[in-house]
Amino acid sequence: MIDALVCPQPGRLEMTRRPVPRPAQGHALVRPRRVGICGTDFHIFQGKHPYLEYPRIMGHELAVEVVEAPSGSSLASGETCVVNPYISCGHCSACRAGKPNCCMSIFVLGVHEDGGMAQLLSVPTGNLIPADGLSADACATVEFLAIGAHAVRRGGVTGGDRVLVVGTGPIGLGVALFAKLSGATTAVFDLDAGRLAAASAVAGVAPLDDCQNPEESVRACTNGDGFDVVFDATGNARAMERGFDFVGHGGRYVLVSVVKEQVAFMDPDFHRKEMTLLGSRNATSQDFERVMSSIKCGGIAVSDLITHRTDLRGAVDKIPLWAIRKEGLIKGLIEIDA
Repeated sequence: MIDALVCPQPGRLEMTRRPVPRPAQGHALVRPRRVGICGTDFHIFQGKHPYLEYPRIMGHELAVEVVEAPSGSSLASGETCVVNPYISCGHCSACRAGKPNCCMSIFVLGVHEDGGMAQLLSVPTGNLIPADGLSADACATVEFLAIGAHAVRRGGVTGGDRVLVVGTGPIGLGVALFAKLSGATTAVFDLDAGRLAAASAVAGVAPLDDCQNPEESVRACTNGDGFDVVFDATGNARAMERGFDFVGHGGRYVLVSVVKEQVAFMDPDFHRKEMTLLGSRNATSQDFERVMSSIKCGGIAVSDLITHRTDLRGAVDKIPLWAIRKEGLIKGLIEIDA
Protein backbone atom coordinates (compact mmCIF):
# COMPACT_ATOMS: atom_id res chain seq x y z
CA MET A 1 0.00 0.00 0.00
CA ILE A 2 1.05 3.61 -0.58
CA ASP A 3 0.16 6.99 0.91
CA ALA A 4 -1.87 9.34 -1.30
CA LEU A 5 -3.42 12.77 -0.84
CA VAL A 6 -7.03 12.65 -2.08
CA CYS A 7 -9.60 15.36 -2.73
CA PRO A 8 -12.80 13.34 -2.06
CA GLN A 9 -15.08 16.32 -2.67
CA PRO A 10 -14.76 20.10 -3.01
CA GLY A 11 -13.29 21.71 0.09
CA ARG A 12 -11.83 18.51 1.54
CA LEU A 13 -8.38 16.89 1.45
CA GLU A 14 -7.38 13.73 3.27
CA MET A 15 -4.52 11.26 3.42
CA THR A 16 -5.45 7.72 2.47
CA ARG A 17 -3.87 4.38 1.68
CA ARG A 18 -4.10 3.04 -1.86
CA PRO A 19 -2.89 -0.17 -3.52
CA VAL A 20 0.44 0.01 -5.32
CA PRO A 21 -0.40 0.87 -8.96
CA ARG A 22 0.15 -1.87 -11.52
CA PRO A 23 1.66 -0.34 -14.67
CA ALA A 24 -0.23 -1.10 -17.87
CA GLN A 25 1.62 -2.16 -21.00
CA GLY A 26 3.95 0.61 -22.11
CA HIS A 27 3.85 2.30 -18.70
CA ALA A 28 6.59 2.82 -16.13
CA LEU A 29 6.20 2.82 -12.37
CA VAL A 30 7.58 6.09 -10.99
CA ARG A 31 8.02 7.72 -7.59
CA PRO A 32 6.96 11.41 -7.50
CA ARG A 33 9.63 13.56 -5.83
CA ARG A 34 8.23 17.05 -6.38
CA VAL A 35 4.68 18.15 -7.17
CA GLY A 36 4.00 21.73 -8.19
CA ILE A 37 0.69 23.24 -7.07
CA CYS A 38 -1.10 25.24 -9.76
CA GLY A 39 -4.39 27.04 -10.34
CA THR A 40 -5.96 23.83 -11.63
CA ASP A 41 -5.30 22.13 -8.28
CA PHE A 42 -6.81 25.05 -6.39
CA HIS A 43 -9.86 24.94 -8.68
CA ILE A 44 -10.28 21.20 -8.09
CA PHE A 45 -10.08 21.71 -4.33
CA GLN A 46 -12.56 24.60 -4.50
CA GLY A 47 -14.99 22.75 -6.79
CA LYS A 48 -14.51 25.17 -9.69
CA HIS A 49 -13.07 22.79 -12.29
CA PRO A 50 -15.59 22.06 -15.08
CA TYR A 51 -14.20 18.68 -16.22
CA LEU A 52 -13.66 16.64 -13.08
CA GLU A 53 -15.06 13.71 -11.16
CA TYR A 54 -14.38 13.17 -7.43
CA PRO A 55 -12.60 11.65 -5.63
CA ARG A 56 -9.35 12.73 -7.30
CA ILE A 57 -5.64 12.53 -6.55
CA MET A 58 -4.36 15.81 -7.91
CA GLY A 59 -0.91 16.72 -9.20
CA HIS A 60 0.34 17.12 -12.77
CA GLU A 61 3.46 19.32 -12.39
CA LEU A 62 5.80 16.48 -11.59
CA ALA A 63 9.40 15.52 -11.02
CA VAL A 64 9.59 11.73 -10.73
CA GLU A 65 12.12 8.96 -10.21
CA VAL A 66 11.81 5.81 -12.31
CA VAL A 67 11.20 2.73 -10.16
CA GLU A 68 10.45 0.15 -12.83
CA ALA A 69 10.46 0.53 -16.62
CA PRO A 70 9.10 -1.97 -19.17
CA SER A 71 11.44 -4.25 -21.05
CA GLY A 72 13.01 -2.53 -24.04
CA SER A 73 12.54 0.97 -22.62
CA SER A 74 15.48 3.37 -22.62
CA LEU A 75 14.51 4.51 -19.12
CA ALA A 76 16.67 3.35 -16.21
CA SER A 77 15.72 2.64 -12.62
CA GLY A 78 16.63 5.62 -10.44
CA GLU A 79 16.52 8.09 -13.34
CA THR A 80 14.87 11.47 -12.72
CA CYS A 81 12.31 12.58 -15.30
CA VAL A 82 9.95 15.41 -16.14
CA VAL A 83 6.36 14.28 -16.75
CA ASN A 84 4.34 15.49 -19.73
CA PRO A 85 0.89 15.02 -18.13
CA TYR A 86 -1.12 15.32 -21.37
CA ILE A 87 -2.07 11.81 -22.47
CA SER A 88 -3.17 11.84 -26.11
CA CYS A 89 -4.73 9.14 -28.27
CA GLY A 90 -2.12 9.32 -31.04
CA HIS A 91 -4.53 8.77 -33.93
CA CYS A 92 -7.15 11.57 -34.06
CA SER A 93 -6.88 14.41 -36.58
CA ALA A 94 -5.08 16.69 -34.09
CA CYS A 95 -2.56 13.99 -33.18
CA ARG A 96 -1.96 13.16 -36.84
CA ALA A 97 -1.31 16.86 -37.45
CA GLY A 98 1.37 16.92 -34.74
CA LYS A 99 -0.85 18.68 -32.19
CA PRO A 100 -1.31 16.13 -29.37
CA ASN A 101 -1.79 19.03 -26.95
CA CYS A 102 -5.31 19.45 -28.36
CA CYS A 103 -6.06 15.76 -28.95
CA MET A 104 -9.77 15.10 -29.43
CA SER A 105 -9.79 12.64 -26.50
CA ILE A 106 -6.97 14.03 -24.36
CA PHE A 107 -6.84 13.39 -20.64
CA VAL A 108 -4.58 14.99 -18.09
CA LEU A 109 -2.95 13.32 -15.10
CA GLY A 110 -4.30 14.78 -11.88
CA VAL A 111 -7.44 16.03 -13.62
CA HIS A 112 -9.13 13.34 -15.70
CA GLU A 113 -7.36 10.52 -13.86
CA ASP A 114 -5.33 10.32 -10.65
CA GLY A 115 -2.09 12.27 -10.56
CA GLY A 116 1.13 12.57 -8.63
CA MET A 117 0.19 13.44 -5.04
CA ALA A 118 1.04 9.88 -4.07
CA GLN A 119 4.10 7.79 -3.33
CA LEU A 120 3.90 5.86 -6.62
CA LEU A 121 2.33 6.49 -10.04
CA SER A 122 2.04 4.68 -13.38
CA VAL A 123 2.89 6.84 -16.42
CA PRO A 124 3.21 6.01 -20.15
CA THR A 125 6.90 5.85 -21.01
CA GLY A 126 6.37 8.27 -23.90
CA ASN A 127 5.28 10.92 -21.39
CA LEU A 128 8.50 10.70 -19.37
CA ILE A 129 11.32 13.07 -20.37
CA PRO A 130 14.76 12.32 -18.86
CA ALA A 131 15.87 15.29 -16.76
CA ASP A 132 19.43 15.25 -18.13
CA GLY A 133 20.94 16.95 -15.11
CA LEU A 134 18.00 19.12 -13.97
CA SER A 135 17.24 19.16 -10.25
CA ALA A 136 13.98 17.75 -8.94
CA ASP A 137 12.85 21.31 -8.17
CA ALA A 138 13.55 22.41 -11.74
CA CYS A 139 11.73 19.40 -13.19
CA ALA A 140 8.58 20.33 -11.29
CA THR A 141 8.50 23.79 -12.90
CA VAL A 142 8.81 22.58 -16.50
CA GLU A 143 5.13 21.85 -17.18
CA PHE A 144 3.72 25.23 -16.20
CA LEU A 145 6.55 27.06 -17.96
CA ALA A 146 5.92 24.95 -21.08
CA ILE A 147 2.36 26.35 -21.24
CA GLY A 148 3.88 29.83 -21.43
CA ALA A 149 6.46 28.75 -24.00
CA HIS A 150 3.74 27.18 -26.14
CA ALA A 151 1.62 30.34 -26.00
CA VAL A 152 4.58 32.45 -27.12
CA ARG A 153 5.20 30.05 -30.00
CA ARG A 154 1.51 30.17 -30.94
CA GLY A 155 1.73 33.97 -30.98
CA GLY A 156 4.69 33.90 -33.34
CA VAL A 157 6.59 36.30 -31.08
CA THR A 158 9.80 37.76 -32.55
CA GLY A 159 12.43 40.22 -31.45
CA GLY A 160 10.64 43.03 -33.26
CA ASP A 161 7.37 42.66 -31.36
CA ARG A 162 5.95 44.67 -28.50
CA VAL A 163 4.19 42.22 -26.17
CA LEU A 164 1.71 42.68 -23.33
CA VAL A 165 0.87 39.86 -20.91
CA VAL A 166 -2.35 40.41 -18.95
CA GLY A 167 -2.55 38.34 -15.78
CA THR A 168 0.64 37.60 -13.85
CA GLY A 169 -0.04 34.34 -12.10
CA PRO A 170 2.43 31.49 -12.80
CA ILE A 171 1.13 30.95 -16.36
CA GLY A 172 1.29 34.65 -17.23
CA LEU A 173 4.74 34.83 -15.68
CA GLY A 174 5.85 31.93 -17.90
CA VAL A 175 4.49 33.74 -20.97
CA ALA A 176 6.38 36.91 -20.00
CA LEU A 177 9.62 35.00 -19.45
CA PHE A 178 9.51 33.34 -22.86
CA ALA A 179 8.35 36.47 -24.67
CA LYS A 180 11.42 38.20 -23.27
CA LEU A 181 13.66 35.24 -24.17
CA SER A 182 12.28 35.57 -27.72
CA GLY A 183 13.66 39.10 -27.82
CA ALA A 184 10.35 40.96 -27.61
CA THR A 185 9.90 44.21 -25.72
CA THR A 186 7.58 42.89 -23.02
CA ALA A 187 5.23 44.45 -20.48
CA VAL A 188 2.88 42.90 -17.92
CA PHE A 189 -0.40 44.00 -16.37
CA ASP A 190 -2.42 42.79 -13.38
CA LEU A 191 -5.01 44.39 -11.10
CA ASP A 192 -3.17 42.88 -8.11
CA ALA A 193 -0.37 45.38 -7.49
CA GLY A 194 1.72 42.98 -5.40
CA ARG A 195 1.56 40.18 -7.94
CA LEU A 196 2.29 42.64 -10.76
CA ALA A 197 5.39 43.95 -8.99
CA ALA A 198 6.66 40.44 -8.26
CA ALA A 199 6.14 39.23 -11.84
CA SER A 200 7.78 42.34 -13.27
CA ALA A 201 10.83 41.81 -11.07
CA VAL A 202 11.16 38.07 -11.70
CA ALA A 203 10.71 38.35 -15.48
CA GLY A 204 12.69 41.57 -15.75
CA VAL A 205 9.96 43.32 -17.76
CA ALA A 206 8.05 46.59 -17.44
CA PRO A 207 4.74 46.80 -15.55
CA LEU A 208 1.66 48.70 -16.69
CA ASP A 209 0.76 50.04 -13.27
CA ASP A 210 -2.25 52.27 -14.01
CA CYS A 211 -5.00 49.89 -12.87
CA GLN A 212 -7.67 52.57 -13.28
CA ASN A 213 -6.86 53.36 -16.90
CA PRO A 214 -4.79 50.63 -18.57
CA GLU A 215 -5.97 51.76 -22.03
CA GLU A 216 -4.20 55.08 -21.48
CA SER A 217 -1.07 53.26 -20.30
CA VAL A 218 -1.15 51.10 -23.44
CA ARG A 219 -1.41 54.19 -25.65
CA ALA A 220 1.40 55.92 -23.76
CA CYS A 221 3.91 53.06 -23.93
CA THR A 222 3.18 52.19 -27.58
CA ASN A 223 2.90 55.75 -28.96
CA GLY A 224 -0.78 55.12 -29.58
CA ASP A 225 -0.20 52.02 -31.72
CA GLY A 226 -1.24 49.26 -29.34
CA PHE A 227 0.73 46.05 -28.81
CA ASP A 228 1.78 43.68 -31.58
CA VAL A 229 0.91 40.65 -29.45
CA VAL A 230 -1.32 40.52 -26.37
CA PHE A 231 -1.65 37.43 -24.17
CA ASP A 232 -4.50 36.93 -21.71
CA ALA A 233 -3.72 34.72 -18.72
CA THR A 234 -6.36 36.07 -16.33
CA GLY A 235 -9.04 33.38 -16.36
CA ASN A 236 -11.58 36.22 -16.33
CA ALA A 237 -14.06 36.67 -19.19
CA ARG A 238 -14.39 40.44 -18.76
CA ALA A 239 -10.62 40.86 -18.79
CA MET A 240 -10.42 38.73 -21.93
CA GLU A 241 -12.94 41.00 -23.63
CA ARG A 242 -11.11 44.13 -22.53
CA GLY A 243 -7.85 42.79 -23.94
CA PHE A 244 -9.08 43.22 -27.52
CA ASP A 245 -8.63 46.98 -27.00
CA PHE A 246 -4.93 46.56 -26.22
CA VAL A 247 -4.09 44.95 -29.58
CA GLY A 248 -2.70 47.16 -32.34
CA HIS A 249 -3.65 47.09 -36.01
CA GLY A 250 -2.47 43.86 -37.62
CA GLY A 251 -1.76 42.41 -34.18
CA ARG A 252 -2.34 39.03 -32.56
CA TYR A 253 -4.39 38.22 -29.48
CA VAL A 254 -3.62 34.91 -27.73
CA LEU A 255 -6.07 33.51 -25.18
CA VAL A 256 -4.09 31.31 -22.82
CA SER A 257 -6.61 31.15 -20.00
CA VAL A 258 -9.90 29.26 -20.22
CA VAL A 259 -13.30 30.31 -18.89
CA LYS A 260 -16.73 28.68 -18.94
CA GLU A 261 -18.51 31.90 -19.92
CA GLN A 262 -19.09 33.33 -23.37
CA VAL A 263 -16.46 35.81 -24.55
CA ALA A 264 -17.69 38.56 -26.91
CA PHE A 265 -15.97 41.28 -28.94
CA MET A 266 -16.90 44.14 -31.26
CA ASP A 267 -16.67 42.77 -34.78
CA PRO A 268 -16.10 46.19 -36.48
CA ASP A 269 -13.02 46.81 -34.30
CA PHE A 270 -11.78 43.26 -34.86
CA HIS A 271 -12.02 43.65 -38.64
CA ARG A 272 -10.75 47.22 -38.69
CA LYS A 273 -7.54 46.04 -37.07
CA GLU A 274 -7.41 42.80 -39.12
CA MET A 275 -6.61 41.16 -35.82
CA THR A 276 -5.60 37.50 -35.46
CA LEU A 277 -7.27 35.66 -32.57
CA LEU A 278 -5.54 32.52 -31.29
CA GLY A 279 -6.24 29.95 -28.61
CA SER A 280 -3.34 28.28 -26.83
CA ARG A 281 -3.86 24.95 -25.09
CA ASN A 282 -1.41 22.93 -22.99
CA ALA A 283 2.03 22.32 -24.53
CA THR A 284 3.93 19.88 -26.76
CA SER A 285 7.21 18.02 -26.37
CA GLN A 286 8.86 20.83 -28.34
CA ASP A 287 7.81 23.31 -25.64
CA PHE A 288 8.99 21.02 -22.83
CA GLU A 289 12.39 20.74 -24.50
CA ARG A 290 12.64 24.51 -24.89
CA VAL A 291 11.89 25.06 -21.22
CA MET A 292 14.43 22.47 -20.10
CA SER A 293 17.08 23.97 -22.38
CA SER A 294 16.33 27.48 -21.06
CA ILE A 295 16.71 26.33 -17.45
CA LYS A 296 19.99 24.56 -18.21
CA CYS A 297 21.53 27.60 -19.91
CA GLY A 298 20.47 29.96 -17.12
CA GLY A 299 17.70 31.75 -19.01
CA ILE A 300 15.19 30.76 -16.31
CA ALA A 301 16.07 31.03 -12.61
CA VAL A 302 14.03 28.32 -10.91
CA SER A 303 14.94 29.62 -7.46
CA ASP A 304 12.99 32.82 -8.23
CA LEU A 305 9.84 30.83 -8.98
CA ILE A 306 9.55 28.49 -5.98
CA THR A 307 8.25 30.45 -3.01
CA HIS A 308 6.42 27.90 -0.81
CA ARG A 309 7.10 24.29 0.23
CA THR A 310 5.46 21.50 2.18
CA ASP A 311 5.40 17.71 2.32
CA LEU A 312 2.56 15.37 1.36
CA ARG A 313 0.91 15.32 4.78
CA GLY A 314 1.48 19.01 5.29
CA ALA A 315 -0.33 19.73 2.02
CA VAL A 316 -3.62 18.77 3.69
CA ASP A 317 -3.44 22.08 5.53
CA LYS A 318 -1.26 24.12 3.17
CA ILE A 319 -3.28 23.77 -0.05
CA PRO A 320 -6.47 25.27 1.51
CA LEU A 321 -4.34 28.05 3.02
CA TRP A 322 -2.51 28.82 -0.25
CA ALA A 323 -5.81 28.79 -2.14
CA ILE A 324 -7.02 31.72 -0.04
CA ARG A 325 -3.82 33.59 0.83
CA LYS A 326 -1.82 33.98 -2.36
CA GLU A 327 0.29 36.95 -1.21
CA GLY A 328 3.87 36.25 -2.24
CA LEU A 329 2.93 32.90 -3.77
CA ILE A 330 4.36 32.11 -7.19
CA LYS A 331 4.87 28.35 -7.06
CA GLY A 332 4.30 26.02 -4.12
CA LEU A 333 5.94 22.57 -4.12
CA ILE A 334 5.12 19.34 -2.35
CA GLU A 335 8.29 17.41 -1.52
CA ILE A 336 7.92 13.62 -1.42
CA ASP A 337 11.27 12.20 -0.33
CA ALA A 338 10.19 9.15 1.64
